[in-house]
Amino acid sequence: MAQHFSNQDKEARLAFCQEFLDLHQGAIHNLLMSDEANFYLNGMVNKQNFRYWSNENPREVFTQNLHNPKVIVWCGVGSFGIIGPHFFEDENNRAVTVTSEHNVNMLETFLIPELNRRGLLNNPLLFQQDGATAHTARNSMRVLREMFNGRLISRFGDLPWPSRSPDFTAPDFFLWGYLKAKVFASRPGTIEELKVKIREEVEGIDEGLLRRVMNHFLSNIEKCVEVGGGQLEDVIFKS
Repeated sequence: MAQHFSNQDKEARLAFCQEFLDLHQGAIHNLLMSDEANFYLNGMVNKQNFRYWSNENPREVFTQNLHNPKVIVWCGVGSFGIIGPHFFEDENNRAVTVTSEHNVNMLETFLIPELNRRGLLNNPLLFQQDGATAHTARNSMRVLREMFNGRLISRFGDLPWPSRSPDFTAPDFFLWGYLKAKVFASRPGTIEELKVKIREEVEGIDEGLLRRVMNHFLSNIEKCVEVGGGQLEDVIFKS
């Protein structure tokens, strides 16, 4: 399953890949790629408009709750480690929709202190995020420009991030699938158990694996240049 690319999408992907390779290829291990994902307590993977076709009706019924308990997890992935997890929650520890206000609060109260704790705050880090509205709202972009002056990879950033490009981002092509496979293998029974397992599995990811992940990102964008910004076929990351 993949999103359709218009000619404009392909041009934007190709332009990003060429500019990144020209300007930042040597800084691949100084790149922090960020995203958030839903982890449902029952392990459900949400795929909209997903259908199975068959010549015969299998007469099998699968049921699920309409509102499954979940956590919304943010992480940043770099060769030097994973920043996070951060859980978007209200004062009652319930998952909340990520708004620009919630995003700014995460940046100011979690990301900045965490980078400072690890001695990374004053490093020339490149920071990548996708084009979600909460990420690119004015208040979010103001904070990010102060943190990563001239080094922001984003829609409206110093290096424009192309839409419809999860095949480029380390959280999408590696982290979320890896974590969900590990976390749900033990079938956590409560939201608190789910959060504990997520933290444990994140802490267990070693630097060697993360360096391979970031090298794979570099390989992906090199491949994208070869195919003129189109879909990346037969590209699989093996942990």
